[in-house]
Amino acid sequence: MGCKLCGPKLSLCGLVLSVWGIIQLTLMGVFYYIRAVALLEDLPFDEKNPPHSIEDFVIEVEKGYTLNAQNCWIAALLYLITLVVSGHQFWLNNRSSVSM
Repeated sequence: MGCKLCGPKLSLCGLVLSVWGIIQLTLMGVFYYIRAVALLEDLPFDEKNPPHSIEDFVIEVEKGYTLNAQNCWIAALLYLITLVVSGHQFWLNNRSSVSM
């Protein structure tokens, strides 16, 4: 037994967006994890307190890459939850339309 929360079109839209979000965020997390130079501009830096040495800068960059990789993977997991909910809703909508 299940409760329909959305219709077939919205659940299909949620499925498609969830799959795309999982793919994109997982890949971005991998690229942050391998320290892709192209993503350097997207790292969080404290502009009010800049690093005073190269070593401090490297430490801040490593922290930023790690933080962004973890954030991407957490967001991908949230999209996975959305995928499961949307898939369940899509299944409920198709099951009820076939049985009628």
